[in-house]
Amino acid sequence: MSERWSREQVLGLAPDAASHKAAGAVAKPAKWSGLGASDGAVWGECQGSGSSAYRCAVELAEPAFRCTCPSRKFPCKHALALLLLWSEGLVADGDPPAWAAEWLAQREARAQAPRPVSAPKSADPRTRERREQRVGDGLEEFGRWLRDQVSQGLVQAESAPYSLWDDAARRLVDAQAGTLAGQVKSLAAIPRGTGSSRWIDRLLEEYALLHLLTQAYAKQAALPPALRETVRARIGFSTSQDEVLTGPAVRDQWYVIGIRDTEQDMLTTRRVWLRGHTTGRSALVLSFAAPGRSLDTTLVPGTTVDASLAFFPGAQPLRALIATRHEAPAQLPPPSTTIGAFQAEYAAALGHDPWLDRWPALLADVRLSRDGRIVDPSGAALPLHATEPWRLLAVSGGGPITIGGEWTPQGLRALSGWHPTEGVVIP
Repeated sequence: MSERWSREQVLGLAPDAASHKAAGAVAKPAKWSGLGASDGAVWGECQGSGSSAYRCAVELAEPAFRCTCPSRKFPCKHALALLLLWSEGLVADGDPPAWAAEWLAQREARAQAPRPVSAPKSADPRTRERREQRVGDGLEEFGRWLRDQVSQGLVQAESAPYSLWDDAARRLVDAQAGTLAGQVKSLAAIPRGTGSSRWIDRLLEEYALLHLLTQAYAKQAALPPALRETVRARIGFSTSQDEVLTGPAVRDQWYVIGIRDTEQDMLTTRRVWLRGHTTGRSALVLSFAAPGRSLDTTLVPGTTVDASLAFFPGAQPLRALIATRHEAPAQLPPPSTTIGAFQAEYAAALGHDPWLDRWPALLADVRLSRDGRIVDPSGAALPLHATEPWRLLAVSGGGPITIGGEWTPQGLRALSGWHPTEGVVIP
């Protein structure tokens, strides 16, 4: 029988706060009939407002969800409630009814079907040449814009409207340098403060990295192949998923450190951070959703996934796709490390890719200090950023705890905690 998840792991799947609350109201055995569970699935029927019950089933490996309710949310409140009942030991083992067995069999058949592999499509040489020229011209103009900003003095930018960066970003979009455009647009979000030299320092750092990127693109022919791939990806040249999936894959038991969602231009991006138990390798799985669409919920913080990952090319391969899922592994404690080892790992990664602005951290035996830092037994410390630490502090009781998160230039954003007796905690 699959190891039961904690309540925090289940509610971590909720698409929003309303679903989180609604699931609790539905997670009552009296509202359900035909409840059952087997090795890898849970099912049941929940009485709705109409005359017929909603049939709901969850495959635990991914997880995957099926419910006959009309909700557009994914997972719906019924699936969350079903998992809550299962996590609390209120669902007995049994054989699935015909409707659940049919759905599970269909999923298994699709999983075992061979993946069609198509040859990468090469754009017409003249089309590629035109785009290279367009991007090159756009970056040359952007380079002049950067020089103007610095020569005019960065203090003036403190009172500048957001359109200063938005207009520059729009011109980069027109030049087909979309990824770089997003980075430029995000400069408007740097917190400003009257007379704050830290804001000016931060803006100058970002401008310097952008200048380095434009110069690297102009001289890309002289770069090592892996670094050239990194530069082009950060400008906006993408590698298709088919190309990535046809490359080599790395199999490991990947611990899910945490999830972070961000919104920009009506598009929600979900970042899921992983770390391999055997390889010690870090990985980032991205998913995207337009308004009204659901994000990927198959990776749950605090769980371990036995999978083969295919990494996008680059000098510091980090973003990955799940090429193959294998059998559900035994859930393992997080493969954590010390603050010193993390700092050395991040420094090495920056040596390969100086534009890295996020990196996963999984730190063992750290304590939360009163001044907003986490400290390990050696005395090494890291600042926390944009994290309410109260749940982590309550679970740890002031003692050591494992914290997983996303390192940023402002500090560590805690995304999960793990305690030997309490299990996974989502801040």
